[in-house]
Amino acid sequence: MSTADPIEPRRSWLARVWTFVVELWDVLRRPSSVFGLGVLVLAGFVAGVMFWGGFNTALELTNSEKFCTGCHEMRDNVFAELKSTIHFSNRSGVRASCPDCHVPHNWTDKIARKMQASKEVWGHLFGIIDSREKFVDHRRELALHEWARFKANDSLECRNCHSAESMDITKQSPRASVAHQRFLFSGEKTCIDCHKGIAHHLPDMRGVPGWQ
Repeated sequence: MSTADPIEPRRSWLARVWTFVVELWDVLRRPSSVFGLGVLVLAGFVAGVMFWGGFNTALELTNSEKFCTGCHEMRDNVFAELKSTIHFSNRSGVRASCPDCHVPHNWTDKIARKMQASKEVWGHLFGIIDSREKFVDHRRELALHEWARFKANDSLECRNCHSAESMDITKQSPRASVAHQRFLFSGEKTCIDCHKGIAHHLPDMRGVPGWQ
């Protein structure tokens, strides 16, 4: 009389993944018996260039006004508001697009901002602001988050175009000249402290610190 072989218990998915990773690492660290070292180095270099080129291409595609306004939440709300401001149409013909004001120019800060923006994609996919009514209801929350980001980075995106060192305060209104000298030049305040609503409609400002 024969006895059946005992059935091994099914391993968890985590154990299976770990086994796969260990086996893959063992293959990768083992010297190749087919390709020479020079071929492997060259292939790795080419693959690296292709990956970097593809990554940066995708990054720039998502860093355009066309991409930003590709969903109706942005196109029908904040972009429509931008069109009526001096940042969109002015006597000099210089236009600030969405990424100019909402994405830092230098690479490391840009990557950090892109990672942060993944939450906004989440909001789009789950319809958090997929109607005008929902957008208006969330306007204050969205604005507060963006103002806090500007405050934390010393209005970095504003300073991509506006430089305190280049300001000719003699050509500014008396009120602006006094405010810039007292608060901006001294570092007491940053751009967003005074220039909220410069490109988009303001939410209910009751209770917002420093707002009158």
